Amino acid sequence: MSAPAHLRFAPSPNGRLHRGHAYSALLNAAIARQLGGRLSLRIEDIDPVRSRPELAAAIVADLAWLGVPWSGPVRRQSEHMADYAAARDGLAAAGLLYPCFCSRGEIRERAAARADAPRDPDGAPLYPGTCRGLDPAAARARVAAGAAHTWRIDMGRALRRAPGPHGYAAFDPGSAERRVGADPARWGDAVIARRDVPTSYHLAVVHDDAAQGITHVVRGQDLEAATDLHVLLQRLLGLPSPRYHHHGLIRDTDGGKLAKSRGSTALADLRAQGVAAAALRVSLGFPAA
Repeated sequence: MSAPAHLRFAPSPNGRLHRGHAYSALLNAAIARQLGGRLSLRIEDIDPVRSRPELAAAIVADLAWLGVPWSGPVRRQSEHMADYAAARDGLAAAGLLYPCFCSRGEIRERAAARADAPRDPDGAPLYPGTCRGLDPAAARARVAAGAAHTWRIDMGRALRRAPGPHGYAAFDPGSAERRVGADPARWGDAVIARRDVPTSYHLAVVHDDAAQGITHVVRGQDLEAATDLHVLLQRLLGLPSPRYHHHGLIRDTDGGKLAKSRGSTALADLRAQGVAAAALRVSLGFPAA
């Protein structure tokens, strides 16, 4: 028998939840019920600067007001840094990562000098591989000396270690699953661990999905392209790949994506304005209770 469905809602505590988060949380809960499974809450707080405890507490309060149930303890990524470091070190020991000493500004400057500079699916300049050819002993010495660095995947080596075709199972509620092709190479030598923490979103999320036994990932279309990189990391780390559903995004009145950085109205503000949770649920296409 297959394992019962297990989904997760995984916000970052770097701002207040808005209507887009509400839609995703409600959809996760609805699909978990439909599949006869359960929903877990994960707090993705790997960012030591922007993640704040009071915002993590606010997430719990917002979900309780919205009526989103979850089971089991809340998983906080900040409590699992040693696990991410072990995964990073394993990839590095296999020759699949290399330290990069280039700053974002330097990469942007190089890209600006080339009108045809390739970009990743998020629109950022693809890393040109400046540090990929550094002498390994010299690079290790710089790391040991405390030089600021990230760890990047050597995409060429990674694809030779885990050759394609790559893909994943996608599902829509009430419909048959389908196979979706993935192209990890379009991310180039992506950052897998950051300067200040031993992980990135990509490494932490594939590790946690496996550690928690997540069977179905329901998240926004803005993360659909990242799945290409995630399925490669799953192959390299020997982890299972969940099924994925990437839902449409809730838009602002100007058609833009709701985002904390854009100052989108927070659920707490709606609550303070007297908006009832039931009314919000209905406006997002879910039952009032």
